Amino acid sequence: MSITRLLCGALTLACALPAAAQTATPASYPAAAQGDGATVKGYNLSRWAEDWRIYRNPAKRDDFLDRLKYLPLDDDGDIYLTLSGEARLRMNLTSNPQLIEAPEQRQDIVRLVGGADLHIGEHLRFYGEIAHGRLSGKNVGTPSGSLRNDFVRQQYFAEADGRVGEVDLGVRYGRQEFTDGPNLLISQRDNNTIRFVLNGTRVWARTATMRVTLFDFETTDLGDGGLGDDVPDKDRRFSGVSAGFVLPDRWLSKSNLYFDPFFWRRRNRVGTWGGIVLPAVRYYAGARLWGDVGPVAIDWTIVHQYGNFGGRRIAAWQAFAAQTLRVGTDKTAPRIGIHADYGSGGGGYTHGTLRNAYAPYGNNVYFSYGLFLTATNLIAVAPNVSFQPAKGVRASLEYQFAWRDDARDAVYRANYTPYVDTERVAGKAVAQLARAQIVYSITPRLSLTTRAEYLRAQEVLTRAGYRDSAFLATWVSFRF
Repeated sequence: MSITRLLCGALTLACALPAAAQTATPASYPAAAQGDGATVKGYNLSRWAEDWRIYRNPAKRDDFLDRLKYLPLDDDGDIYLTLSGEARLRMNLTSNPQLIEAPEQRQDIVRLVGGADLHIGEHLRFYGEIAHGRLSGKNVGTPSGSLRNDFVRQQYFAEADGRVGEVDLGVRYGRQEFTDGPNLLISQRDNNTIRFVLNGTRVWARTATMRVTLFDFETTDLGDGGLGDDVPDKDRRFSGVSAGFVLPDRWLSKSNLYFDPFFWRRRNRVGTWGGIVLPAVRYYAGARLWGDVGPVAIDWTIVHQYGNFGGRRIAAWQAFAAQTLRVGTDKTAPRIGIHADYGSGGGGYTHGTLRNAYAPYGNNVYFSYGLFLTATNLIAVAPNVSFQPAKGVRASLEYQFAWRDDARDAVYRANYTPYVDTERVAGKAVAQLARAQIVYSITPRLSLTTRAEYLRAQEVLTRAGYRDSAFLATWVSFRF
């Protein structure tokens, strides 16, 4: 019997157990490390990760929107509905789009999202989420379904969970966001208008200090019309296991560290490198160490990728190392840091082993706000500083140096499209990027964000005919 079936069977048993057979006040794996992202002042990027049962008490509610977070549907309040929504208005300005000398591009973007989370008792829930994405402006070209989409069923799933002894068990089936892994490898891609979602099954088991997640998904082929044209992509499948361990704080003084190993498989029947389309299977074996050691925050990931591309061997590496030091004792004190990132390259335009690294669906704004770069054939180093100039305001400044790993391979954009002819020119230096971001949390529901970036093209890009580019984005987001 497979591990997935064992877990599902145990879950069924847990849900059937009487209350007396289960632990009254069980210890659970820390919520912030369960692979669902951080929840800040009640809100999470994945809205189903939020818990609003505090509003069961009317005295805790401040306004009508608080009432929408807990709507009891029976006398006991064990069956209840949580409603959520988001409205985001955004504008992007880019000079020399795609680093080609051309008129400025302006993107005017609207995102509208509505969600409903139905809880039936303690062990069963149904979640649904619809979204609308509109994009207009100047020189926008032909937007993909992740940028412009009239109407999409963004998420819909059923979930059951329970407890056997000291183990929390759960299973979720349907269309869902999945982020149980390093953010630079898998993320919701909140930068898009429509978020990145998958279709399939996630199963998990958690104790107070250990956890494991098994998953099997197909990606989503997004149309740009109404309901019905956003369908599972049978050509692309993503499956594997992600785990986590709480490291004992006695190992390092005043530490709060997690170790998350993972093993994944990505199958793509229409893989593309060097303009050639062939079936590909890529395996990911890696681990992430992250958390705090006193005033130092670290986030280190290393992953080896192997498999084959149309019969060619794949052998690639990615490594990400971010660390910051808090200058002061207060949690809001400034932080100075540096991150160094590596994605191997080589083989995209030659024969033999393919050494180009590839993230399944990582957070590319980490390498470039304007999505000019990705962690393929890339070496990047970025010193940075972050601080809070005023209450509710967070600011960060960063300067990144970028080189390519293999001078015989191309430089790649965030969508893995190569910059044409960069594989033909000599040199290592790709670009230098200056970045700044300010986030003003006006209220827990309302925020204003501004990002600015200037890419200065270096020898590889300039020799291939590419130019400097400035990028500016600002948006206001309201959530309830």
